[in-house]
Amino acid sequence: MKSLSRGQWLALLCLLPFALFFIVFQIAPLAWVAIHSLQSDNGWGLDNFAKVFNSRFYRQAIQFSLEISFWSSLFGIVIALIGAWSLRQVDSRLRDFVSAFANMTSNFTGVPLAFAFIILLGFNGAATLMLKQAGIIDDFSLYSKTGLIIVYTYFQIPLGVLLLYPAFDALREDWAESAALLGASPWQFWRHIGLPVLTPALLGTFVILLANALGAYATVYALTTGNFNVLPIRIAALVAGDITLDPNTASALAMILVGLMTLVTVVHQWLLRRSYHVAR
Repeated sequence: MKSLSRGQWLALLCLLPFALFFIVFQIAPLAWVAIHSLQSDNGWGLDNFAKVFNSRFYRQAIQFSLEISFWSSLFGIVIALIGAWSLRQVDSRLRDFVSAFANMTSNFTGVPLAFAFIILLGFNGAATLMLKQAGIIDDFSLYSKTGLIIVYTYFQIPLGVLLLYPAFDALREDWAESAALLGASPWQFWRHIGLPVLTPALLGTFVILLANALGAYATVYALTTGNFNVLPIRIAALVAGDITLDPNTASALAMILVGLMTLVTVVHQWLLRRSYHVAR
């Protein structure tokens, strides 16, 4: 067996603090949650998971989380795709400015984002009053599922642009020229060449946006003061609520959320590998 060199031992030693940090703040809390999700008043078992899936209230939380995450990710990736393609067509200085702006706005979430949308689209928001006076909307509520999809879509777009912009490097300019010389229309080029090449990146970006929306907590809590039924809100209410405390059920909900996010992460990694092999 080949022994490690001095440099390799030094590299492992330098990685030790990061490994300890990962174990203490990632693995240990996850293990604690997993263990407590299997504990109940009846001892060890799946009683907490049975309680979750037999409860219409908790099933609704899972449903709302998935619906809001799916639609906000879908709308976000469509707008981000158009935005990333548009960046390829503009001057480099404007492109750099928009890229920097997208990088900044991708972190504009939580309480500031909720406050901004309340001012803009709340019951007495500036845009809401203008749209009502114009007769475009009647009973729109920012605090409904539709309103939350709009808010989630907003913070999905910059992240989608940042993730999709490098994917356009896979499209060579001479492909479009060759397709045009052969009589293909722009729509035929995108249908048969452009979108198939970008599909792995599009699907990979979609599952990242899905995971990003599934775990969002601060924005929806600040916007609805914890009154909307989604998984992160239910977990927080069971751990630090004013009425009932049930950390074991909260742990079961957390493991369901972890399972959903693990699923989309595995899909993302598979799509990345597929994209790499297609590129080669």
